Amino acid sequence: MINHKINAGLQVVPHTEHLPIYPIIDEAIKVIQQSGLRYMVTPMETVIEGHYDEVMTVVKRAQEAALAAGAQELVVTLRLHIKKASDVSFEDKTAKFN
Repeated sequence: MINHKINAGLQVVPHTEHLPIYPIIDEAIKVIQQSGLRYMVTPMETVIEGHYDEVMTVVKRAQEAALAAGAQELVVTLRLHIKKASDVSFEDKTAKFN
């Protein structure tokens, strides 16, 4: 069981027949924003920080939001950074650059 905070990089790429994709992506990001978890939107993915089960729930809801917004299918890329004995935080990876 994973009890520590993790980082997840989530990219949701919708496929639609006639709709522009960015408003659909915005709906997925809105779910992340409303989750209460720490997140960072980047040009290629959104990184989420939180406990494993919380993060995975948000990942699922973001996909559902994209489908509800009109996507016919999704290509989802999910990358996880997990440590066995401690939390993972944004600062672990970025502090030396700030």
